[in-house]
Amino acid sequence: MSLIDDLKSGIVPDWIESIVRDEPITNRELIDGIVSGNIVAPRNILRQMSSPRAVGRGLRTKVNANIGTSEDISLVEEEIEKLRVACASGADAIMDLSTGGDIPAIRKRLIAECPVPFGTVPIYQAAAEAHKRGAAITELTPDEIIGAVEAHAKDGVDFVTVHTGITRRSIDALKRQPRVMDVVSRGGALLVGWIIANQQENPLFERYDELIEICREYEVTLSLGDGMRPGCLNDAGDAAQIEELKILGELRERALSAGVQVMIEGPGHVPLNEIEDQIRMEKELCNGAPFYVLGPLVTDIGAGRDHIVAAIGGAVASMAGADFLCYVTPREHLGLPTVEDVREGVETLKIAAHAGDIGKGLPGAADRDLEMSKARKSLDWSKQISLALDPTTAKRMHAERSGDRVDACSMCGDLCAMKVASEALGIENPVSC
Repeated sequence: MSLIDDLKSGIVPDWIESIVRDEPITNRELIDGIVSGNIVAPRNILRQMSSPRAVGRGLRTKVNANIGTSEDISLVEEEIEKLRVACASGADAIMDLSTGGDIPAIRKRLIAECPVPFGTVPIYQAAAEAHKRGAAITELTPDEIIGAVEAHAKDGVDFVTVHTGITRRSIDALKRQPRVMDVVSRGGALLVGWIIANQQENPLFERYDELIEICREYEVTLSLGDGMRPGCLNDAGDAAQIEELKILGELRERALSAGVQVMIEGPGHVPLNEIEDQIRMEKELCNGAPFYVLGPLVTDIGAGRDHIVAAIGGAVASMAGADFLCYVTPREHLGLPTVEDVREGVETLKIAAHAGDIGKGLPGAADRDLEMSKARKSLDWSKQISLALDPTTAKRMHAERSGDRVDACSMCGDLCAMKVASEALGIENPVSC
């Protein structure tokens, strides 16, 4: 029995009930959302997770952090530290995208440390192992590609990205309308190459029923990857992206009817004025499935500051109905992120997610902001710092320039607007928190 089957039968695990404590919905609404497929709660049956999360309709917008080794940099302890920093900074999920070193061992160590849902892209390991033994990626067998998914499920992975929408059909759409950047998804590019070289259909698509069986057995959530996502503004909303999304919508229904949880991945690089339409299109084509977006990035020239670019797009996407934001670090497009890059990426996208929740009127989303405003009016520095999304940085910055001063900050001094206005209005007791 899958989680969906259990919930339909009235069996509600304790960990499901714990999720609503931090969400603006009832336990009944959460259960109904999971059963209908509008919410996912990723948790492998083999996992002991201290901080489960749910993603989808009516919930807080969640943020994912990607970590993992590369062929050039494979420092396991650094990835452990990235995981810890990401979680401490508020990440709601972690994905291991490792392509270098002992990938299974790295994955197992990270899972053991991870308190939140943990995801992977199994084809990365399959491709890396083929490369390591001197074989071309196109020489992978369908069994090896499917087997990688099963291996990750058996290790306790909670959700897997599978690029099931890369098919002959979506490749034909790409050929009909050429792009500036072709295919920027790593998993998508691997499968495009495999399909063309072998003149066969994508095994993840052709043997989709086997994926469903694996995910059902281990309660792994399917994250249907956007292998045709636009990698630049010019390619957004083109034929290949839309064709793939249609395929993902069809596949989502098949998995959901079998009791497997599904979310849909999305762009990518999208002009600011097109984000709302992109979210609406996914919700329509995929019947309200949770939408997991990368950013989206709203300009292509933010190298070194792409976390800010992604936060701009992420806030708009969240407000428009996106459910899950994949963080982007300052080093996106430039290299493997450092520990500090991970911290910056998570904290910046958490701001975007929160702003989006306020924008879409999520109940209670602005409560903390009101408390911050009261603390500022009262010149209550300790309260302001405690309410900040990043209290550590707020405390450091205030101490560096204002020290122990309690009546104002070093920017305004005696010209502090709150202080001057309160005195002029005769307000002896500023608003208390």
